[in-house]
Amino acid sequence: MDAQGRGRADNIDPADQWVLNPDTGEYELRLSPSAPQSSVPGPRRAASRAQAPAGAGGQGAARGRPAAPQREPEPESDSPEGAPGRVPGPRRRRGAPEEPPNRRGRRPAKKKSRAKKILLWTGGTMAFVLVGTAGAAYLYLQHLNDNITSVSDDGASTGGFSTDKAINILLIGTDKRTGSGNKGYGDANSVGHADTTILLHVSKDRTNATALSIPRDLIVDVPDCPTTQEDGSTKVIAGTEGVRFNTSLGQEERTPSCTVRTVTELTGIQADNFMVADFNAVKTLTSAVGGVEVCLAKDIDDPDSHLKLSKGTHTIEGEQALAFVRTRHSVGFGGDLSRIEIQQQFLSALMRKLKSNDTLTSPTKMLKLAEAGTKALTVDSQLDSIGKLKDLGLELGKLNIKNLTFTTVPVVDNPAEKVKATVVLDESTAPTVFQMMQDDVSFTEVKEKAEASKDAAAAEAAKRLKGTKSAASEIRVQVMNGGAPAGSAQETLSWLQNDEGVTKSENAGNAPAELSRTTLEYDPDQADQARKLADIMGLPGTALKPGKSVENSQGLPTMTLTLGKDFKGAGVSLTATTKVPDTVQKSTADKVQCAK
Repeated sequence: MDAQGRGRADNIDPADQWVLNPDTGEYELRLSPSAPQSSVPGPRRAASRAQAPAGAGGQGAARGRPAAPQREPEPESDSPEGAPGRVPGPRRRRGAPEEPPNRRGRRPAKKKSRAKKILLWTGGTMAFVLVGTAGAAYLYLQHLNDNITSVSDDGASTGGFSTDKAINILLIGTDKRTGSGNKGYGDANSVGHADTTILLHVSKDRTNATALSIPRDLIVDVPDCPTTQEDGSTKVIAGTEGVRFNTSLGQEERTPSCTVRTVTELTGIQADNFMVADFNAVKTLTSAVGGVEVCLAKDIDDPDSHLKLSKGTHTIEGEQALAFVRTRHSVGFGGDLSRIEIQQQFLSALMRKLKSNDTLTSPTKMLKLAEAGTKALTVDSQLDSIGKLKDLGLELGKLNIKNLTFTTVPVVDNPAEKVKATVVLDESTAPTVFQMMQDDVSFTEVKEKAEASKDAAAAEAAKRLKGTKSAASEIRVQVMNGGAPAGSAQETLSWLQNDEGVTKSENAGNAPAELSRTTLEYDPDQADQARKLADIMGLPGTALKPGKSVENSQGLPTMTLTLGKDFKGAGVSLTATTKVPDTVQKSTADKVQCAK
């Protein structure tokens, strides 16, 4: 008997027996009391796998799958206790006819499921992150793990995301032409450049996210890249200055970890994990979800990408979806920046599709998606299992797509070129974008309870900056290093004394413990001094900590300035930018846009 036919009634689809638990967001096996256990297609477990002990999870657990949920015990009835053959189940009304055998019990009223909030990021780079979020994929655990390809992060990442911190994932789409049907795209001899790269930043409180596209033709410095070889040894691949960003992968035997290092060098943001996909990912994943609806503001006939679509809306998948995300000559100004915009529109449309349809509540569709996704995916060595992908997916699933912003690294044409082929950073706005992401600042106006609470706390902290300020010469402060680079306390002291007139200051050495943020502790009587020093240092209200003063070397009361890990140098403001420059292009995933 085949896997689909084992242990079920002929009229019951085994996938339908796995239903969504609205309280947990997981799929669970639901059978009528008299029906045998069902099986979902998947690999047989190894014969050597230990059997679960009797009573520790039941028959389903012993077979390596979730046990059927147990019903609550029935209230006491007139039946004798311990009546043989009695199976707890839902009570029927007096006089109501009995339900036919093998009929499934009435399902509870539908609630808004947490699973429906899980965004499935596909396309050339993003969507396959969450393939592990379906509970039904648990049955395919070993099989899906075998599908996943992982490569070393070579120490370029942070070592993996954390559930209690902001998350940064680098998503890389290569132009490597593997698989059938891809001969019309990319360079036939390419080893795979970093062709489409997105740095996804998810806020610590999970209320918002920013997806930053990095142009492939951006001129950057690729740093030296220690790279793990097949024999386990490490080879340092020499860096190169002033080259296209896309050469950070593939060229000179560079691996994805080198692209991670290049992004860190460029933005100041170190990725927690990375994921890589080639052309085939776009085709297989869009087909797995039943296609994506896109909008065109004009007819498109691109001989290079082979995309031919009329003005209006279309549902695309497979080869046509790949042609859509690869097109550039027929949209915008015909360059890579125009292609980035169409890719962002595609990804936004994909997430809206998955948010509105029943894919995430169908075990059959999720199994198909998990199969396609894990085959399309190469991940770093810290993210090499379905369990880890699922944990990441649950974190990303907390996002609301209205607060996911797509934007692009601000750039200008390369002034060194007569024929414009590459771009360089727009130094007037790019640093602000990078800083906002580093400071975990939302690019959208988040209207969540958690954000409202945060705003109230920020408003309270801002009050500490309002009021009279003393003269700089009256400020008495000791400076301590609490996690800043070595020598920062002395550097700051010299700057305060020589440039800012804070002469009553001294170096107090290292703080007892490291701090993530710079703080200024002071007695309430010193509030006017604190406000003046905050003004000089560029400290936010949250850095001011009313408390107690200490005695300086002369036995006089003094404030304590502790330089934290966020310290960027003497004279560099620590007040976070909270507004995206007007010249920065951005869009949110909930808005429908048509490619022009």
